Amino acid sequence: MLTVNRPRSAPRRATNVSLPEDLLSEAKALHINISQAAEAGVAQAIARTRSERWLAENQEAIESSNAFVEKYGLPLAKYRMF
Repeated sequence: MLTVNRPRSAPRRATNVSLPEDLLSEAKALHINISQAAEAGVAQAIARTRSERWLAENQEAIESSNAFVEKYGLPLAKYRMF
């Protein structure tokens, strides 16, 4: 799972979130802390989006590196112990 690095003591700000009624009822019945669950979900969405953007921004370099390895093999491969 990807995570977002941020201090645990970061200031908090109240916000309104609209959720389907049945989802909210089930979460409450299961004693799920809605704020913590929402925070975890937002943190996951941020991490996923950052990862997707990084991959898109660096796609050309990754493809170039992969092409080099395909053509010439791994650099320093002769020193690998496995």
